[in-house]
Amino acid sequence: MTATPKRDPDPSPAYAESVQEIMNTYKSLPPRPPIEDVEAAKSVLQTLKTEQETKLEEISSQVCPQGVPPELFSLLQQVRKTAVLFHSHEQSKEALYLVEIDKLFQAFDELIQRASELVSGGTQIEKQSDFENPIREIEREVVFEERKNGFEDLKGDGGLKGLVRSSSSDGKIGGGLKGLVESSSSKSTIFTSAIIGGGDTEKLSLIKVAALIENSAKSEAVVLDLRGKLIDKMEWLPVSLGKLSNIYELNLSENRIMALPSTIGGLTALTKLDIHSNQLINLPESFGELVNLTDLDLHANMLKSLPPSFGNLTNIVNLDLASNLFTRLPDVIGNLTSLKSLNAETNELEELPYTIGSCSSLVEMRLDFNQLKALPEAIGKLECLEVLSLHYNKIKRLPTTMSNLGNLRELDVSFNELEFIPESLCLATSLVKLNVGKNFADLRALPKSIGNLEMLEELDISDDQIRVLPDSFKFLSKLRVFHADETPLEVPPRQVAKLGAQAVVKYMTDFVAKKDASFLIPKKKKKKGFWSRVCPLF
Repeated sequence: MTATPKRDPDPSPAYAESVQEIMNTYKSLPPRPPIEDVEAAKSVLQTLKTEQETKLEEISSQVCPQGVPPELFSLLQQVRKTAVLFHSHEQSKEALYLVEIDKLFQAFDELIQRASELVSGGTQIEKQSDFENPIREIEREVVFEERKNGFEDLKGDGGLKGLVRSSSSDGKIGGGLKGLVESSSSKSTIFTSAIIGGGDTEKLSLIKVAALIENSAKSEAVVLDLRGKLIDKMEWLPVSLGKLSNIYELNLSENRIMALPSTIGGLTALTKLDIHSNQLINLPESFGELVNLTDLDLHANMLKSLPPSFGNLTNIVNLDLASNLFTRLPDVIGNLTSLKSLNAETNELEELPYTIGSCSSLVEMRLDFNQLKALPEAIGKLECLEVLSLHYNKIKRLPTTMSNLGNLRELDVSFNELEFIPESLCLATSLVKLNVGKNFADLRALPKSIGNLEMLEELDISDDQIRVLPDSFKFLSKLRVFHADETPLEVPPRQVAKLGAQAVVKYMTDFVAKKDASFLIPKKKKKKGFWSRVCPLF
C-alpha cells in the first residue's frame, strides 16, 4: 500500500496579501543605479576628500603677510577653509546621493532574499514555485525598467554625442558616450546612467567624469577625449582615472585641472597625452610610470619643475613644455634619448642643462622667449638637430661646437645680445635659413667664411650694426631672401640691398673682382730724389 503525502492547507488570504505587498513595493522602486555609477560616486567622494585635505593643508601652511594682524589672518584662513568645505560639500551631493541610494537598494535586496527564502521554505512544494516565480519576475521587470529608463539603453546619445569613437566595425556605443570613447573590443558596449544627459555642449561634472571613466574601463576604451568638456569648478580628476589601463590616447586639454591623481601611473598603455591649457602646478611622481608615452603636450600650464621620475619616459618623441614657468630644465631631460621635438618657448629659462647633449635624436628645439644667456658646449653633440630657434633671449655668443651640427638647416638667434658669430658656425654647411637680426648695437660683423654656407637661401641681418659684408658673401649663390632693414650697410650700399638677395650677391661678386683686380695692377716706381739718396748716409 502506497503512502500518500499529507497536504498542508492553502495559505491564508493575509499571507498572500503580505507577499503581494512585498512584490508591489519592490516593483514600485525607482531604477537602481548601475554598479559603474556607484563605483564612480565612490571614486568622486575619495577624490573630493583628497582634494579637500590638500587644500586645507595648503591654507594651514600659509604665512601671515606683513602688515596684517595675526588675528585677522587667522580669521581669513578660517574663511578660506570654510569655503573649501562648502565647495567640497556642493560637489559631493550627487555622489553621496548615489551611494546612499545604493545602500538602500542593498537593504531591499536582503529583504527580498529573505522573503524568497521564507516562501521557498514552505511545506507545500506546489505553492513554492507560485511564490518564488513572481519575485523572480519582479527582478526581471526591474531590470527591464532600468533599461527602459536609460541605464542600459545602448541606443541613447545623451549629452556627450560626438565624443566617443569605436575602433571596431560592430562595437556598440550608447548611454550618452557616443564620440568620446573608442573601444578596442568589438564585443564591448558602453552604458551610463541618466545623470549623463542634456545638450551637446553640456560640461561634465566630477560625478559624470567618474561615471565615464568607469564605463570606459569596462568597455576597454582606447581613446578618451575630454578637451574643454569639464566644468570650470572641476580642478581635480577622479582617482579612478588609473583604471583606464587600455587607454592609449587621452586628451584633457583646455580645462582648469590643477592636479593629476597619483593613480595616473596606471595608464601604462598610454602613448599620447594632451593636457595643454590647464592650471597644472606640478606632476605626480607616478607620472614617470607612463613609460610608453611618445607624445606629451603640457604647454600653457603653471609648471615650474618636472618630477625626477620624468627621466623614465625614454620613449617620448614629441615634448611640448611651452608657456609654463620653468627657470631650468631638469638634468633627467638627458635620459630622453628618443626625443625628436622639444618646445620650451615662453618660459623663464636661464640656462640649459649640459645633459641636453644626450638627447641624441633631437631634430627640432624651440627655446624662444626665455632668459637664456648662453648655450652649453654640449649643444654640439646634437648631430641630428635640424631646427634651432632662440628668438628673444639674452644670448651674447654661440658655442664653437655648433660646427658639429652638420644637419642644421634653420637657426634663429634674432632679438638677442649677440656680439659676434663664430667662424665655426660656417662649418654647419647644411644651413638654409639664418636669422641674426634684431641684435641691434651688439652685432657688427658677419663671419668672414660665411661663403661656406653654400646652401643658404634666407638671411636676416635687420637692425644690426653691420656695415660691410665679407668678401665670401659672393659664394652664396642660392640666397633668395635677404633682409637688412635698418642696418647701416655701406658695402653693398643700402639701395642695392633693397633690390634683393641676388642683387647683393652680384654686387659683392663684382666688388670683390674689382678689388682683386686693383691689386694686380703694377704700381709705377718713383725716381729717387736727392734727399732720398742722401738720408740713408746719415
